[in-house]
Amino acid sequence: MTTYVILCRVSPEAFADAKEFKQLAAKVSEKIKSECPKVVWKDSFALMGRFDVIDIIESDDLEEVEKAAMIIRAYGHSTTETLVATPWKDFLDML
Repeated sequence: MTTYVILCRVSPEAFADAKEFKQLAAKVSEKIKSECPKVVWKDSFALMGRFDVIDIIESDDLEEVEKAAMIIRAYGHSTTETLVATPWKDFLDML
C-alpha cells in the first residue's frame, strides 16, 4: 500500500468553541470511513505551526485518497495538502 500524508489547516470559522472541534473531527472521520473504505487511517497528530493536523493514511486507490482529502476540506472546513510518503529505506534502495 502507498502511504500518504495529509496536512490540514482548519479554518478559523470552522467552530466557535475549541470543544466543538471534537464533534467536527468525529463527523469527518465517520464520513471518510463510510465513503472511502479503501483508505486505512494510520494516525493523526496535532501540530503547532503552519498546519494544524497531519494525517497518515495508506491506500492503493488514489481516487479514494483524493475523495478523503475533499471530505476533510468540505466537512472539516480545512485546506489540505496531500503528499506521497516513501519509506526512507525504500527511497535509499531506489537510488
